Amino acid sequence: MRIRIAVLLALVALLGGCSRPDPRPAPAAPQPTPVPSTPSPSPTPVERLPGFVVLTDLDPRIHADIRYGTPHNFVGRPITGYREPLCLLTRQAAEALRRVQDAALAGGHSLKVYDCYRPQPAVDDFVSWAKSPGEQQTKAEFYPDVPKTRLFADGYIGAPTAHSRGSTMDLTLVDEPAASQPPYRVGQPLVACTAPRGQRFADNSIDMGTGFDCFDPRAHTADSRVTAAARDNRRLLQRLMTDAGFVNYEREWWHYSLRVEPYPDTFFAAPVARSSVG
Repeated sequence: MRIRIAVLLALVALLGGCSRPDPRPAPAAPQPTPVPSTPSPSPTPVERLPGFVVLTDLDPRIHADIRYGTPHNFVGRPITGYREPLCLLTRQAAEALRRVQDAALAGGHSLKVYDCYRPQPAVDDFVSWAKSPGEQQTKAEFYPDVPKTRLFADGYIGAPTAHSRGSTMDLTLVDEPAASQPPYRVGQPLVACTAPRGQRFADNSIDMGTGFDCFDPRAHTADSRVTAAARDNRRLLQRLMTDAGFVNYEREWWHYSLRVEPYPDTFFAAPVARSSVG
């Protein structure tokens, strides 16, 4: 009997050691959840945005380039729920970004946001697009070397997403004063987001090694294949954001979440519009 008990205890210990650790960097900044072929139901979204602000109202020094309100994104059209090109954030996240902006300006840079609060209908739009294998008109730019079928499983798109909680943003650094940026023209030739700076889309961001929303391992924050200058720029952005209380999602150099966010379990659905703030 003692031998059987010992064997059972050993088996329990072995099985317990096979459990996978939580991959999230911090409770407030979860990695995007891979979505299976039939996604699990999303949390019931909330229609109001209490305590949110328009970031550029709070700090007009910060630049905004809200890509999902335009056709220049990985879907190739404006995304559901983006009614105005605004960065909406919880006041706590916006005030923390203002501190980042102060520090960035001291070094001759400024922040530029690509995406902030993302309504749940936009996430649903992403899921619907992911289920349409024929819609790949932007592949040459945004995921040139990754099959579309892998975008959820590899963690590049998640549902639900921390963006819908209002304290997560996608952003970069630009030199200050910021250089002008040529407008995106629908139908212009697409260049891989992994191409060297000067060949890919002419974003006025400092060189981060890839373009924004580049679904490729080279967009991982610590990837060693980008140039030394790009690695230094990523480290600079990470240091500025970390010092202000943000956490990076390591598969996307642009993605940060406020470590202690006011709505850690709430996903909002109100559209990106000034009328949603209040």
